[in-house]
Amino acid sequence: MGRFEAANGGTLFLDEIGTIDTSLQVKLLRVLQERELERVGDNRTIKVDVRIIAATNLDLQEEVAKGRFREDLYYRLNVVTIYLPPLRNRREDIPRLIDFFLDKFNAENAKQLRKISKEMLNVLVRYPWPGTCASWRTRWSARWCWRAGTRWRRTCCRRRSAPLPCRAGEHGVGRH
Repeated sequence: MGRFEAANGGTLFLDEIGTIDTSLQVKLLRVLQERELERVGDNRTIKVDVRIIAATNLDLQEEVAKGRFREDLYYRLNVVTIYLPPLRNRREDIPRLIDFFLDKFNAENAKQLRKISKEMLNVLVRYPWPGTCASWRTRWSARWCWRAGTRWRRTCCRRRSAPLPCRAGEHGVGRH
């Protein structure tokens, strides 16, 4: 059973819709227009009733203009648009995100990380975060894995994985 069949009568989330291949865009458009599909290698038509929620970090209108995203699919998907600004434009969300992801990380990894110093919180809030909350979580999960203690301080940004918001000259800014 495929995802559309599993979501029949409900909702299907398609992440990074702006990056799908144009041949897949044609197939997706057909399913959305006709409300039916055929499994690979099957000649039987299956009716589906699925609501789509799609997400992308690309400007789909720009992708349409450049010929990389089908205009008809864009209009089929663009019924209601919710714009979520990048994290660097929502700095007030950072303390809540830290709490949320830290609780989630602790539960998934049997850790007891509890606090972040005010100095470290200020560093994180001032940092011009590229990417999304997901990239933020990935970046910090790597660091949380290496923590031996339970409190986060500015020195915690000296790990070697992704660059971190540290003072010039400190490790973590890409100079190792």
